[in-house]
Amino acid sequence: MLMDHTFKLPPRLAAIAALVPDGAHLADIGTDHALLPIRLLLDGKIQSAVATDIRPGPLSRAKENAYAAGVQDISCILCDGLTGVTANSVDTVVIAGMGGENIAGILRAAPWACAGTLLLLQPMSRPEELRAALPSLGLTIRAEQLVRDAGRLYSILAVRAGAPEELSVGELYCGKYSLLSGDPLFADILSEQEKRLETAIQGLERSERERDRERLKILRLAAADIAEMRRKHHGDGS
Repeated sequence: MLMDHTFKLPPRLAAIAALVPDGAHLADIGTDHALLPIRLLLDGKIQSAVATDIRPGPLSRAKENAYAAGVQDISCILCDGLTGVTANSVDTVVIAGMGGENIAGILRAAPWACAGTLLLLQPMSRPEELRAALPSLGLTIRAEQLVRDAGRLYSILAVRAGAPEELSVGELYCGKYSLLSGDPLFADILSEQEKRLETAIQGLERSERERDRERLKILRLAAADIAEMRRKHHGDGS
């Protein structure tokens, strides 16, 4: 339960909140306790919110939190992804706190959300799978932001419909726009993904399965590309 109206969002959610346009009609998918839409409604930044979750327990707590905060203009819906949200009810969709492959699956099941909606996406894992899926959905990344929260590093993608831009395999893992914008945490995401790839490569090197050998080639290419991104990053004086 929310104790009062002055609660603060954790850094990860605060960074997402800062990207939500003023006056938005928001859908928060996998809302958990609905802290993000409640904070935005209390601050008067959005006009309305739809908060969805596939689990009854978290959705029940979301309803309790909304009631305790005294916010109106919020609908809490038990559904899988965007299945319970109608296209004309929202203009901004947040999907945060899920794996990149799950976020991509939610978008595939809701083509309307890929047409003209602002999508704020925050994968908890496998960001490369989300970035790789965007072109097939007719989506392009407009901006990216990195944020550190409780010792973990997160990528936030602002995505809209548009001509897809080809990303290198290293950019699929680390992002491109965080580099272009001079994000101070970009060196950290390079290091994090390098370590992740090193662990995965070491595991696959012991396998004799053909599928794993093909996967190993891709991961080695990604690692080499990220190493080149690091050299360019340092060469620019960043």
